[in-house]
Amino acid sequence: MSDLKPARVRFAPSPTGRFHIGGARTALYDFLLARQTGGQFILRIEDTDRKRYVPGAEGEIMESLRWLGLDWDEGPDIGGPYRPYRQSERTEFYQQHAENLVARGHGYYCFCTPERLSQLRKQQQKLKQPPRYDGHCRRLDPEEARGRVADGESFVIRFKTPREGSTTAVDLLRGPITVENSTLDDYILLKSDGLPVYHLAAMVDDHMMKISHVFRGSEWLPTFPLHVLIYEALDWEQPIWVHLSIFLNPSGKGKMSKRDAGVNEIYVLDLKQMGYLPEGLLNWIALMGWSYDDRTEFFTLDELIEKFSLQKLHPSPAAVDYKKLDHFNGNHIRSLAPDELADRLRPYLKMEGLEVNEGILQQITPLVQERIRTLDEAADIAGFFFHKTVEPDPSELIGKNMTREESIVATRRSYEVIESLPTIEVEPLEAALRVLAEEMNLTAGQLFGILRIAITGQRISTPLIESMEVIGKQEVLNRITRAVDLLESQAER
Repeated sequence: MSDLKPARVRFAPSPTGRFHIGGARTALYDFLLARQTGGQFILRIEDTDRKRYVPGAEGEIMESLRWLGLDWDEGPDIGGPYRPYRQSERTEFYQQHAENLVARGHGYYCFCTPERLSQLRKQQQKLKQPPRYDGHCRRLDPEEARGRVADGESFVIRFKTPREGSTTAVDLLRGPITVENSTLDDYILLKSDGLPVYHLAAMVDDHMMKISHVFRGSEWLPTFPLHVLIYEALDWEQPIWVHLSIFLNPSGKGKMSKRDAGVNEIYVLDLKQMGYLPEGLLNWIALMGWSYDDRTEFFTLDELIEKFSLQKLHPSPAAVDYKKLDHFNGNHIRSLAPDELADRLRPYLKMEGLEVNEGILQQITPLVQERIRTLDEAADIAGFFFHKTVEPDPSELIGKNMTREESIVATRRSYEVIESLPTIEVEPLEAALRVLAEEMNLTAGQLFGILRIAITGQRISTPLIESMEVIGKQEVLNRITRAVDLLESQAER
């Protein structure tokens, strides 16, 4: 158990698109701190941006988190003491706090039309000035403004940013960040439709839900001072702010974005479909922004909970390295018990249209386990176990540096040797075939290469001799007979 007091952390995604590895990393760090300190991990859906809302996105977020094993203690589906956990169901809270800011002199009603604001932006662009609100409605008499609101005039509520002095915001990873208030804008907090923007909604919810640590992306650093000012204006205690490092694309040049999907996969459920384990994915993303030491790379989720620390997070951008993902995933595959791996392989084999014989699956799992990096690779190297017949390419049945006739002879002789054995257990079978290769002045590689194509139909497979034992003597002989027929039919042309 950590020395920290129980943390209350929230993962607060917007359902505006697919769930990607950046969101998964934020959720992971939230989860680790909550579990390590005996605190609570909260799922909150920030769905006030109705224009960008994507139906089904919330369901994908939840499905992805559950697959990763990041179960939440409070959330929109299970409730909790600070319900509701969807921002679209909490608008009255935001309106109350926006009005509170106005009453305290830290906010004001703005009646500027879109046309006026558009003209203002054009003027600023012409003068090469930074785009910001010019404070037109800031100067209105408060009584006049309230009267216009009462008369039903459309308005937004803006934050009344101090014009003088500076604001210091403290980020756990970067330390104090000080900006001159004169460089800040009077941001909109409440839109004309009564819905809040992130700057208000997230601050209100984090305060009301007693959030102790806010993990979020570094894209929020430019408006970080505003968020601090809102906390100060409402006399609230700030959480510990943690702005996580950005992901760079695999070249290390440029931020990883959703546009990279398809070239470099970033969506969690697509990575699941591609055969990655949740354990491998979590191990990978954990180390993009955090490290335990300069040696340890393999972590289970329980080990991450035990070893995670805020002090070892770092702000340096992390290149997304898919070779490392393959490496971690392969290691986690090899750490699974064979029965568990068999359970995880089964759906991927079925997705390829294979009828999975359970007895064969149990036998081949140890053969596959040392050779795959993703679960979907099992069908590529071991699908032949579940085929009633295989159809080798006749040209591939010709041994390396051998003629067709020599290959036919070698294949027939192999049939005779195998048929003469009482059983085809690995050791006697391999010994007999090696003797045959020597007698025929062939290398074991030449003979085994022909037999691999004959029996599996492919150049890359699970180990040949162990595979033959699983397939069984009679079926092995049947496949060799088919190979001889193919070679002879080609010779006759």
